[in-house]
Amino acid sequence: MAALSFILPTTSLATRLSTRTRRHHSTSFPRISCVQWDPEGIFKRPPQTGHLAKLEFKRRLEKDAEAREAYERGLRDEIERRKTIRDARVPPNTVGEMVEYFLDTEAQEFEIEVARMRPRLNEEFFSHLKFEIGQLRFAVTKTQDMEDRLIELEALQKALEEATEAYDKMQSELIKAKSSLTKIFTSKDIKATLLEMVEQNEINKSLLSLLDENIATAHQSNQKQVVDYMEKVRVAVLKYITV
Repeated sequence: MAALSFILPTTSLATRLSTRTRRHHSTSFPRISCVQWDPEGIFKRPPQTGHLAKLEFKRRLEKDAEAREAYERGLRDEIERRKTIRDARVPPNTVGEMVEYFLDTEAQEFEIEVARMRPRLNEEFFSHLKFEIGQLRFAVTKTQDMEDRLIELEALQKALEEATEAYDKMQSELIKAKSSLTKIFTSKDIKATLLEMVEQNEINKSLLSLLDENIATAHQSNQKQVVDYMEKVRVAVLKYITV
C-alpha cells in the first residue's frame, strides 16, 4: 500500500511576492526619512538583536516549554483517566448486557472495547442484535422511546460490523508484518529482500508501525546499537512505501 508524498516548495508566497515587487519597482523613489504618525506600524523599526531581544526570546522559549509541558501533562492525565474508567468497567455476562455495554461506551474507547471483546462479538451476538432491531422496526405501534432505541441499535450494529472488520483486517496484517519484519532482520542482503517484498506487496504501513513499536521498545531499554540499526531499516522501508 503506497502513500503519496508531496514536496512543498521552500520559497514562501510572501518571499515570491517580495521578489516580484522589488523587481517591478527597480526605479528609485524619494526616501521617507521621518514618519511621526504610523497607526498601522508600517514603518516600525526592525527587531532588536541586543540584550533585551535575547531576554525576550528566552522568555518566549520558557513560556512555550511550560505550555508544552502543561499540554503533555494534560494528555497523560486524560490517558490515565480513561484507563481507570476502562479497568473499572465490568465485562457483561450475556449478549443482552453486551448491547448495553457498547451503547454506554465512550467514542474514544470504542475500538479498545471491540478489541477486548472481539471473541464474544460472534454470530450469536449479532443475531441477537438483529432480532431486537427487527422487533422494533416491524412493531405495529411504536413509541418515541422505541424509535430512539431503533436508531441507537442500527447505529451500533453498523459501527460494530465496521469495527470488527477493521480489527480482523488489522490482526491479519499484523501477523504478516511480524513475518516480514523477521525476514528483514534475518536477511543478509536487506536491499534485495526489500525489493522482493515490494514485488509481493509486503511493504505497507502495518510493517512500518510494527517497526516503530520495536524502535520505541529498544529506546526504552537503552539499546542504542539496536535503535541505530532499526532506524536505518526504517529509512529503507519508508523509501519503498513512498515510491
